[in-house]
Amino acid sequence: MQTAPAPLPVARTEDCRIHLADGRVLIDGIASWWTACHGYNHPHIRDAIARQLEILPHVMMAGLVNEPAARLAGRLAAMLPGDLDHVFFSDSGSVAVEIALKMATQFFLNRGQTGRDRFVYFAHGYHGDTFGAMVVSDGRTGMHGRFGNQAQRHYLHELPRGAAGEEALDRFLAGHDRDLAGLIVEPLVQGAGGMLFHEPQVLRRLRRVADRHDLLLIFDEIFTGFGRTGRMFAMEEADVVPDFVTLSKALTGGTLPLAATIARRKVYEGFLSDDPQDALMHGPTFMGNALACAAANASLDLFEREPRLAQVAAIGRQLAEELEPCRNAAGVKDVRVKGAVGVVEFESTEPIPTLRDRFVAEGVWIRPFGRVIYLTPAFTIGPDDLAALTAVIRRVVIDS
Repeated sequence: MQTAPAPLPVARTEDCRIHLADGRVLIDGIASWWTACHGYNHPHIRDAIARQLEILPHVMMAGLVNEPAARLAGRLAAMLPGDLDHVFFSDSGSVAVEIALKMATQFFLNRGQTGRDRFVYFAHGYHGDTFGAMVVSDGRTGMHGRFGNQAQRHYLHELPRGAAGEEALDRFLAGHDRDLAGLIVEPLVQGAGGMLFHEPQVLRRLRRVADRHDLLLIFDEIFTGFGRTGRMFAMEEADVVPDFVTLSKALTGGTLPLAATIARRKVYEGFLSDDPQDALMHGPTFMGNALACAAANASLDLFEREPRLAQVAAIGRQLAEELEPCRNAAGVKDVRVKGAVGVVEFESTEPIPTLRDRFVAEGVWIRPFGRVIYLTPAFTIGPDDLAALTAVIRRVVIDS
């Protein structure tokens, strides 16, 4: 807070543009942390929120239910593969992760298996900023290094990128069967850990080892869900069904806070009991908020009616072509693209702090971190606006 520059006051947003209070206009290359997948102020989402506001903005979900939440739960269950069909709503991605961890732990408690309350998490992973989510994130590469000691009760491991990695993970799990509840991973793209990609086969390996050791597998699709990697959900590319998936960010098209933890049927059935202590005692005050659920339903309408995945594919092709010249620039380690995610990675963090102001001066909103410059634009961005973003990156990277 002492050294950070003052934030830029925003007057309004539209499509893929941010209008600053001083009159400047920035092309947004990040879509507000990739939430605004349909662009800002989409009329269909805006109108759905307005209609819901007139009827019922919120009602508690303890003994009551609202139609937008019930409808959204059914639609999410129908979209997801396998028997991921039991939906628990909350209001942020970090909380959705906390709920998955809590469900996994209690699942074993309800079976009479005490002590199974630890998790394997993976190098470069990031799962949120609340306490439980933080301690299953890699503090060495993320934002939580000061809290590294808190993670010692959980187990950091390398992703099994090959057969040898699967064997190593298998051996490790064999020695911890009695204290582990599950594994948690960001499928295909690890975001805040450096925008790192891995192959679908990694997820298949994780499913195999989880099954061999009776562990629950959590896919954190808060970044990847809703088209960002080229499929509606990253798990589809691997043809793998986890035991939990967490969703947020693009769920409401970037309009209102909402998250979901979705569990397979066997997990849900593990909480069915005549003993009240076996129930999941968790109730966020604004869970299933009717306004947020109306926005999410409207966002899903747009995925059904408009060619979002085709737009993602076109964005990916353009990013790959237009970022490639950065590969030969001094200090650049890698250039990579996955769906509507484009990354230029430097050898070190040294250039990054000096680039942020330059991007604003060039009329674009790009916020690099760590060693990477990245683009996660709205899926509705036009080719000319995307070309403007990539041109600025080329100019800044090659000249830096």
